[in-house]
Amino acid sequence: MARRSHDDGRLGDMTAGLVLEGGGMRGLYTAGVLDVFMEHGVEFAHAVGVSAGAAFGVNIKSRQVGRAIRYNKRFCADPRYASLKNLLRTGELYSIDFAYREVPLRLDPFDIEAAAANPMRFTAVCTDIVTGEAVYRDIERGDGDDLDWIRASASVPLLARPVELDGRELLDGGIANSIPAAWMVAQGYDRNVVVLTQPAGFVKEPNRLMPLLKRAYGAYPKLVELLANRHVRYNAQLEEVARLERDGKALVIRPSESVKAPLVVKDPEILERIYQVGRRDGEARIADVRRYLA
Repeated sequence: MARRSHDDGRLGDMTAGLVLEGGGMRGLYTAGVLDVFMEHGVEFAHAVGVSAGAAFGVNIKSRQVGRAIRYNKRFCADPRYASLKNLLRTGELYSIDFAYREVPLRLDPFDIEAAAANPMRFTAVCTDIVTGEAVYRDIERGDGDDLDWIRASASVPLLARPVELDGRELLDGGIANSIPAAWMVAQGYDRNVVVLTQPAGFVKEPNRLMPLLKRAYGAYPKLVELLANRHVRYNAQLEEVARLERDGKALVIRPSESVKAPLVVKDPEILERIYQVGRRDGEARIADVRRYLA
């Protein structure tokens, strides 16, 4: 196992991966865990984020501790950021111009230069709604097309329109690959920290909105099939993660208590609570993580 140390005290593993599940505002749990990692100087060769895991997790690429919780608390009650009015007017719960342009480029800037200088790969997962395939895109700087790939990764069916990139129509990456731990192992990473956003014992149920989803996406039969069977694949992925953990190929961090959140969160205290659960769990496991990567 190749260990990489830095003059500034950071510790990384050249064969270590980081897998970040999505889950809407439960992703702030992940943000809390990652902020603890950054504060303790823990780094990875490659991270893969799905949906909110990409949108919030990308801050580990730019090494911006606290950014995800900061801008979400600042703008959660701002209708320009996310609102049902946006959804009804534009087909987008989260405003493209505000949430994916104004915030990261001007109001709470993503550190593009720091991200570009960080050798860690960061991959966002999207779903091609025509082929039903998972699409993996490396985020190198966090500007330009990178913002659109992150947006595509987090574009939840019924709450966002498909994003057209590289000749593909894309939606939320969790549809095709909710927990890409096996994918990361296939990339050659034999040690992976997997951050989940559901507590132990969670079992995903069939989607109760399938009749509506079938009507909305009838022109995309592969997508409809993925949505109809997503609970089966998700639960199988949880079993796969457990197997990887037994084999020493994964160290799993998951919420120690509920981090449920409503569809649209206007109360910053709800977001702070979720984030703090992540911080507490991150601190509780940081010694385990450092031993695992050593």
